[in-house]
Amino acid sequence: MGLDFLAHPFWDKYIEFEERMEAYDKIFTILERIIHIPMHQYARYFERFRQLAQSRPVEELVSADVLAEFQAALNIESDSSLKARNNLEVERELRTKIDNFHLEIFNRTQTETTKRWTYEQEIKRPYFHVTELDEPQLVNWRKYLDFEETEGDYQRIVFLYERCLVSAAYYDEFWLRYARWMLTQPHKEEEVRNIYIRASCLYAPISRPIVRLQYARFEEMSGRVDVAQAIHEAILIPLPNHLEAIVSWANLQRRQFDLDAAIAVYSSQVSSQAINDQTKGALVAEWARLLWRIKGSAEEARQLYQKNLHWYLDVQAFWDSYLKFEIEQPTTAEAETKQHTRIKQVYDDIRRRANLPKEVVSELSQVYMDYLLRRGGKDATKEYMQIDREINGYVLLPRNLLTSVRL
Repeated sequence: MGLDFLAHPFWDKYIEFEERMEAYDKIFTILERIIHIPMHQYARYFERFRQLAQSRPVEELVSADVLAEFQAALNIESDSSLKARNNLEVERELRTKIDNFHLEIFNRTQTETTKRWTYEQEIKRPYFHVTELDEPQLVNWRKYLDFEETEGDYQRIVFLYERCLVSAAYYDEFWLRYARWMLTQPHKEEEVRNIYIRASCLYAPISRPIVRLQYARFEEMSGRVDVAQAIHEAILIPLPNHLEAIVSWANLQRRQFDLDAAIAVYSSQVSSQAINDQTKGALVAEWARLLWRIKGSAEEARQLYQKNLHWYLDVQAFWDSYLKFEIEQPTTAEAETKQHTRIKQVYDDIRRRANLPKEVVSELSQVYMDYLLRRGGKDATKEYMQIDREINGYVLLPRNLLTSVRL
């Protein structure tokens, strides 16, 4: 609280309390802290600090090291002069040096305050509210955080992140940025964990589990695989169809255990009654990609596609993956005819069996047509032109409709 740019009401109450207790030594200590803080009313506190300093012992005004340095400098000056000075003159000169030292602190605080003034005056909503922040506010917070991170003061950076997350608690980007920055600090693993816990359990909406998934990766990195697994399972309770979470969970199992563990995740999710066909079709595609890319068995992946195609006739992700899978299989000039037969069969299934929107069929047709031009044989352009006419050609209007249009 005390580092806030508008923290003067807090410090005023603190000083008022000590005044009622007549603890003037503590008031001086408080003011000594405040004069180093860039804040809105820094000059007012410095003036009071300077006034109180005139009546405080010199030993309280600066640290012992600084005081010894000033005293040594005065002794050298005294030795170099021919006249001796009494104690009162020495103390007066010592207080002058200390006052100049405090003025340097004031100038530094003034400079730091000026640096932050631009960002502070753009903060229109420093409190939490369920409504969204406008874009200029978000941009200002990003720039302000960039500035403090460049300055490199750990306490000030942490405090600014905490301030930012008061008004931007619903924004994943600031939680993720905070955690990533904290992870760069040495020996701050527990602080990073606390950031993710606060975001996941209190603020980040469950409908957007990106922070929770990042939290799971952090725990996996930290060796707490069971916690990472539990986070994935918790996400899927309210969001059983969240594809990214399921794929992330399967990859976690593959990394930490083996391929069979990842396949078990896909198999259990595809068999679940809580998941719709669109998600299942996409999961089958991910499962096949695992068999092909990780296990290295294109034939097993092909069998998985063929076994499930009649279940997911209206799932774009399934057919897009299936078509591209066959196109991307390695081949030779001699084997290209056989490869083309497989690819054409998938495309024919898309045109004749699948129940996809016209725009999706057109998109997948373009993928197949590109294949024909790049790798097709002598008759490829004939097939290409036929598909182009069927997919992209004009539609013949009835004669009576043409007449009405002309009129």
